Amino acid sequence: MKPNHFLIIILTFQLVGSAVAQPINQERIIRLDFSKVKGEFSTMFKECIGAGRANEGLRADWQQQLAYVKKECDFKYIRMHGLLTDDMGVYREDKNGNPEYNFQYVDVLYDFILSIGMKPFVELGFMPEALASGKQTIFWWRGNVTPPKDYNKWAELIRNLTLHFTQRYGANEVKTWYFEVWNEPNLNVNGFWAGTQEEYFKLYKYSAEAIKSVNKEYRVGGPATAGAAWEPEMIDFCVKNSVPLDFISTHAYGVKQGYLDEFGNSGTVLDKNPMSLSRDILQSREEIISSSMPNLELHYTEWSSSYTPADPIHDSYHEAAYILQKIKQVGNAANSMSYWVFTDIFEEAGPRFTPFHGGFGLLNYQAINKPAFYSYKFMNQLGNIELKNIDSSSWACKDEKGDLQILFWDFTNTHPGDSVNNQIYYIRDLPAKSKGRTKINISAIPAGTYEIKIFKVGYRVNDPFASYFDLGKPKQLTKEQVQKIKTLNDGSALSSEYIEVKSGKSYQKELEIRENDVFLLTMIKR
Repeated sequence: MKPNHFLIIILTFQLVGSAVAQPINQERIIRLDFSKVKGEFSTMFKECIGAGRANEGLRADWQQQLAYVKKECDFKYIRMHGLLTDDMGVYREDKNGNPEYNFQYVDVLYDFILSIGMKPFVELGFMPEALASGKQTIFWWRGNVTPPKDYNKWAELIRNLTLHFTQRYGANEVKTWYFEVWNEPNLNVNGFWAGTQEEYFKLYKYSAEAIKSVNKEYRVGGPATAGAAWEPEMIDFCVKNSVPLDFISTHAYGVKQGYLDEFGNSGTVLDKNPMSLSRDILQSREEIISSSMPNLELHYTEWSSSYTPADPIHDSYHEAAYILQKIKQVGNAANSMSYWVFTDIFEEAGPRFTPFHGGFGLLNYQAINKPAFYSYKFMNQLGNIELKNIDSSSWACKDEKGDLQILFWDFTNTHPGDSVNNQIYYIRDLPAKSKGRTKINISAIPAGTYEIKIFKVGYRVNDPFASYFDLGKPKQLTKEQVQKIKTLNDGSALSSEYIEVKSGKSYQKELEIRENDVFLLTMIKR
């Protein structure tokens, strides 16, 4: 959770857009004036976080990790697949074909989520077998992706589920949730939806109207597509057919080809375009603005550097700077960007056999903090008031107590290009080259005594994959090895010192920065 006694500044190195990274050893200066405020700091980055599937949320270790991530990063909502699949025991039919509903497993999951101060971003899917029109499934856990055999029975399931939520949690609570219909229906060849676009829109219509029949103020949206697809079509369909639509949701990933590869067999390549992924989000906002529903919320309910849970970039120190760069580039274009996902307890391809396997998570199976985790923890420590700052790879913030935080980073895409897949490149020991010195200059700081702390993520600093690499990449970790990796990468401050700031004086700090380093500097008034 955001401490109100810290002022944190995060600084970044590479310029947004097509700008070229600064040459090695060029000095970078971040000039700040404590009295010059840009406005309220946007926290859209922590509005939502992803998880694999609902049934995994019944596990004790999953719940322990989510509670920890909530405490450290303060995510508000969580979204996952599989709420309606058979392993959640939601739906069956009696011998006469009459529906029977059971929400006991869903209650256990949602009760826990609410108990730790989070809310569900409800993804409606996949199809219960007894309601499915076919046998096509996806993933190790066999989520059925076929349209319903009876759309009226589907609508009644959704209506009864929504009514159950209302009775259990109250309408005022459920009004704060989001209901998203299905997942990536545009991937309809061996993907997430065996039907057509027309059939998806029919599914959406029946779902939205069922939800609104319980309470018109409940929020429903879609199309939850891969690759920012179907957005104008979705809006046009809803307008022409008077179907409720409260938000647009879609997904984007930062690799060059493909949309689905749970085993990582195809190979991925990180896109070298400096505006990859973020340009999709900016374009989505433009499509909404130019539509007949220009005020719709925009939620990117999945995003990451890569769409496969077998991509070692997710474990790499490069990922922390990548996350910060993309969020900075997007600005306020999205209402939320839900990072996919919070934990490696994620079984699309079945249980994984090594502790670092390129999983999506901020944490691995053993709850070891990855570099990506620290990017979110650092952002969560930024104050609620953003300072004016022309440096395009940093944020500078303060809070009501007058503490200051600066978060800054360098993002350098060191990937060699199409000749090498991520699965080969990011499993190597990849030393970071120098990017010179970064100088922070802060003027108009109120006089007083300040404690200054500096935190860092980078090559072999809060870089657990490097620690794992040094152990010889064992397929299983002992308790002692887990503890060693955690201790070496526990996020402790690099330095701490007290300074006295006199009236009218500025504060300066100079730091060496390397490729893909992330620094957080906090000034706490004592």
